[in-house]
Parts: sequence; C-alpha cells; structure tokens
Amino acid sequence: MDSEDDMHDANDAESLDDYYSGDTGVDYSDDDAADYEFIDNDSDGSDDIVISRQQKNYVVLKEADIRQRQEDDITTVSTVLSIPRVDACILLRHYHWSVSNVHEAWFADEDRVRKTVGLLERPVVQFSKAKELNCGICFESYPLDRISTAACRHPFCNTCWRAYMSTSIDGGPGCLMLRCPDPSCGAAVGQDMISLLASDNNNEKYTRYLLRSYVEDNRKTKWCPAPGCEYAVEFVVGSGVYDVACLCSYGFCWNCTEEAHRPVDCGTVAKWILKNSAESENMNWILANSKPCPKCKRPIEKNQGCMHMTCTPPCKFEFCWLCLGAWSDHGERTGGFYACNRYETAKQEGAYDETERRREMAKNSLERYTHYYERWATNQSSRQKALSDLHQMQTVQLEKLSDKQSQPESQLKFITEAWLQIVECRRVLKWTYAYGYYLPELEHAKRQFFEYLQGEAEAGLERLHQCAEKDLQNYLTSDAPSNDFNDFRTKLAGLTSVTRNYFENLVRALENGLSDVDSQGDCSRAASSKSGVAGKGKGGKGKAASSRTGGPSKNLDDSGSWYCDHCTCFNAKSASTCEMCHQRR
Repeated sequence: MDSEDDMHDANDAESLDDYYSGDTGVDYSDDDAADYEFIDNDSDGSDDIVISRQQKNYVVLKEADIRQRQEDDITTVSTVLSIPRVDACILLRHYHWSVSNVHEAWFADEDRVRKTVGLLERPVVQFSKAKELNCGICFESYPLDRISTAACRHPFCNTCWRAYMSTSIDGGPGCLMLRCPDPSCGAAVGQDMISLLASDNNNEKYTRYLLRSYVEDNRKTKWCPAPGCEYAVEFVVGSGVYDVACLCSYGFCWNCTEEAHRPVDCGTVAKWILKNSAESENMNWILANSKPCPKCKRPIEKNQGCMHMTCTPPCKFEFCWLCLGAWSDHGERTGGFYACNRYETAKQEGAYDETERRREMAKNSLERYTHYYERWATNQSSRQKALSDLHQMQTVQLEKLSDKQSQPESQLKFITEAWLQIVECRRVLKWTYAYGYYLPELEHAKRQFFEYLQGEAEAGLERLHQCAEKDLQNYLTSDAPSNDFNDFRTKLAGLTSVTRNYFENLVRALENGLSDVDSQGDCSRAASSKSGVAGKGKGGKGKAASSRTGGPSKNLDDSGSWYCDHCTCFNAKSASTCEMCHQRR
C-alpha cells in the first residue's frame, strides 16, 4: 500500500469499473450510512460480520417476537376450529407450526386428525361415584382430589403424574408429544396439565422446549448459530440470496448455517471445510515428503544431506534414500554418500517412473492446495484486523477526528462506511480462493478470466484500504482543521462506492458461473481490453499475481492413476473407490 501507483482518486477508480459497470457516481448521504451497523459482543471474532446492506428477505426475531407469533398462531387455530387453546397448541406442534397445514388436514378429515394427534372428543373411561380411585401406576387408592386424568379419564395419582412428567421432560423435547401413561391409550397431555402438576423447574423447561420448537420445527425459521445468541431468523424461502446478518452481528448462510460465504455455493463450502479438516492432506504430505522403510514400511522423512538412512528402533535398517536398497551394497563404487548411480541407472530404465510420478503429483497437489489455503486464511486474518480497526474507529478515533477537524460525528459516517465495506470485501475475497481451488483445471479461459477479476478486486480493495487507513492518519494527527478534509471525504466516499459496486458485480459473475466466457473460451471484450491493467497497484503486483498460480489436474495422470474429487487423495489406476473417503471414482 506504499506505492504511488496505488493512489487513485474517485475518478481514477471509476475506470476500473468498465466491465462491471453500474452507477459509480458518488451519491453519498447520511441515510446511506445509517444502513450499516456494528455491534460489539462477546462471541468469537471469527464469527462476527458487518451488516453491509439491510436485507429485505429475512427478519431477525427476538424471544418476545417468537413468543408473540406463537401465541398468535395458537389463537388463530383455536378461533377457526373452535377448539381450546391447549388443543390448538397440540395440533400446531404436530404439524410443525404450520397454520395452513392444520386447517387443510382438519377440514379434510377431522376424525383422522384427532386420532393421530390424540385429541379425544369423549372420555374412554367413565368414573363410578366412588370417593376413591386406584392409581393405574402404583395401584394405591387415593381420594378424588389427589387423582388427575387426561382427556381419556384414565386415573393416576398426582405423585405418579409428576414422576412421569419429570422423566419425560428430562428426556428432552420429546416431552412435547407426551401421551397418557396407560400403554393402550394415545390421549395427548397438554400444557395445562404440565402447568398444574409439574414442578416449577420442569414447567420452565417445558415452556422453553415449546418456544424453541416454534423455531426448530418451522422450515422458515432458524436459530442464529453464533455462540450464546438467542435470536432467530425468519427467511423468505425461495428469495435466492441466503446470506443473513443477525442482530448479534454474526453473518451466516441461512441454507447451510455456515458463515456467510457468497459467492461460493454451500456444496463448495462443505467440501472446502472438510478438506481443511480432513486427513487427506496429511497423507499427501507423507507421500510427497517421505519414503517407506524397505523393511518395516514406516514412512521416513529425510532431514540430512547424505543418502545413508537408518530407520528408527527397533527396525534400525540401513538403506539408500534414492534406490531404497540395503546400504551394505553401497559405497564409493555406487556414488558415495551423496549420490547413487544404481538409482540413476534404474531411473533411466524406467524402474522408478510410477513412484516418481506418484510423488510428483502429490507434491503438486499439496502445493496447489497450500497456495489457495494460505490466501484464504490470510484474507480471514485481514478481515479480523479490519473488524478490530473498525471497532477502534467507532469507539475512539471518530470522536478524536471530530474534535481535530471541527466536524460533527454525524458527518464522519463515510469513514465507518468505508471500513464496513473493507470488512465485507475481505470476506468475499477470502471465499474467492475456495472458488478458484474448485474451478475445473480444464476450463482455461474461465480460470484466466477469474484470476483477472480476482486481481482487479484485490487491487481496488488495497486502494480503498490505504485511503481509509494511512491517509486518514494525516487528519487524526493534525493540530488544526485541514483545508483539504472535504476532498478526502469525496475521495474516500468515491472509492467506497466504486469498490462496493465492483465487488457486488464480481459476486454475481461468480455465482453465474462466469457466463461472460463464451463456449470458444474467449473472455468478454472488457476483460481482454483491460488485460494490462490488472498488475497496477500493490494488489496487482503482488497478490493478483500470486492468485494466478496453477497446478496439475487432480483427476488423471498419464498412467491412469487418479485423484479423488472429494478429498484429493491419490489412488492407483485399478482402484474404483478412494482409499481415503471411499467415494466412487
């Protein structure tokens, strides 16, 4: 970010947007800045995300909102079907809190619904006029005031009821489908009996299970996955974009509940996360950097210069690293400690071709994965640093800048907006490396186009980051109001607008599968006309160039041996399933 080439004003930055056009004019207002929010909480910083734009395809629900919606649905069903609220709650619970499904099933066949759910119209048992009844569990006689029944009228003492309810509630949410203790009876036990007979602790647990079931059984709502967060998100199913931002500041994908990951689809994210945590890369490293002991077959890494290797106890076999032959057969006549003419001769004869090819493919695969993973992780770290800088800006530096430049804080929101955009762009840039890793090697035109777009994105983000970080320091350290502060405002707001526009269009392009690359493999006119621009700026010189590193195909080599598409483990030609993950070829 120290190069002069990095510095472009808002007008220069607009020239980057020829391909991904859109309106790049600076139309900044305080209302725009008010669409953003940063909330500090105690959750892990890696899970935090800044709300880049208010979305209209989801609603964040607090506990009071969830409870109110639940009560409204119960009231609706109770009123329409003319049944008690307790029965309406049981019906909604059975039909996953879908009012429409309850109405449809009820009016289609009320008797079948009642039998399925356990809502009896009349008692199964008729009491005599006796003053005492026998409990159906402990078989003791009790007066009527110590006997309770469900709608079926099977009598059980209050003590046995409490024990039965306590056991069910301790067992988890299954207690919401509680039935009569009589083995032959399917009558439902409603919340009214729980409230009447269960202990305060169990009653609280039951109420909590009932509230959570409204979210967990409803296909339109999910809990925020951030640790300790109790908000839920209601999503408009079918609206396309799944990235949502909770009030706790955590952003996640509503579809897979992983962190927000546009432009990468959920399937690619799942594969990437599995790959980052799987043992396949360990196996590839072992294959690429070690050789098996010829005697005990344990993998050995060469950490000294000479070719004389000694296996660890109890094996202690001495062998040549190159040809894997016994060291007793070696000496000056075979090349000494640092060479082996036996190996060279055998290699010329093709004796080690398969082994070397296998090891070379493992090395290339490992290098390729390392390239993408390091840049993915680096952008994640940069994003966390930007989040920290944003928090520092909001809590300390904005007030300081307001005093030094004699500007009200309400007029400095363009700085917060710039930092919010930097954080969001770091997230997008991070996932473009996962996108690039799984982009098919054979689609050379798409890969070339993708790397060009990625390099442009990095360069544009670096310009914005430098302006928001280093240029701002000049105004934070000045002793008096600066005459060119309004110019700085225009420049930073312009760079923010241009960068936002570019990244939004980059996301759409990647989500559309880079459709601007035609079937003949030619990139769009804009990309070809600007192919010389990608290297400008620090981002173009360093990061953009590094994103172009390729690697070997992970599918087949010349001998027919193949890499698994799922875990990238190297497999022999004859294998029909992967040795590591057992996926079919």
